[in-house]
Amino acid sequence: MTTFLWILLSGALMSGIALIGSVTLVLRESTLQKILLPLVAFAAGSLVGGALFHMIPASLLGMPTMTTFGWVALGFLIFFGLEQFLHWHHCHRAFADCRTPLTYLILLGDGLHNFLGGLSIAGVFLVDIRLGVAAWLAAAAHEVPQELGDFGVLIHGGWKKRTALLFNLLSGLTFLVGGLVAYAASFELDVRWLVPLAAGNFLYIGASDLVPEVNKSHSFKTNLLHFVAFAAGLGLLFGIAAAGAP
Repeated sequence: MTTFLWILLSGALMSGIALIGSVTLVLRESTLQKILLPLVAFAAGSLVGGALFHMIPASLLGMPTMTTFGWVALGFLIFFGLEQFLHWHHCHRAFADCRTPLTYLILLGDGLHNFLGGLSIAGVFLVDIRLGVAAWLAAAAHEVPQELGDFGVLIHGGWKKRTALLFNLLSGLTFLVGGLVAYAASFELDVRWLVPLAAGNFLYIGASDLVPEVNKSHSFKTNLLHFVAFAAGLGLLFGIAAAGAP
């Protein structure tokens, strides 16, 4: 399968994850809360593992150390800026904390996030298909709990179910758009810098955005569950990297 098809397929699949929010319609909120935070912890471990074990090592093979970490820092900074200036967040903890005007900010922030994510993941595919698959898996692990949370926020904000699904899907499609933009740009530009940029993105979302979501419980049992889920995500990406190592 060609690189273009990998980018197209991965973008379409990632965009389709937006529809997973519909499962919130058949789950009790108590059940959703029980599974959501362990999923967030697993996603955090996957994102950090993807950056540490895949994208940063691959970048160091093709560009100077300081250049690599400069791009990592910029990727971190860009997503910090998105959260600061758009007040975008996932609202995983409590849907009741989110108000109706925030639903539009969530969709706007999520659309920008998905576009930049598609740009980054496609850049990784352009460098190495196996690296792209690992990065996509880590990003997908994050998208599942995010979309569950976002859909719940839209419903809580007064949106009709079909409207919420449609706009969540449209927001998800910006991932595919970002991937196609990166592919088109690769004919004129060197896109290797997108790999460490994506690593910075992954590190920010995993460590600064998701970990605090699962780091608030005072229950030892709950904290242990979240730790194990985080370690499982980290271990999965380490195992993929170790299996592909020469």
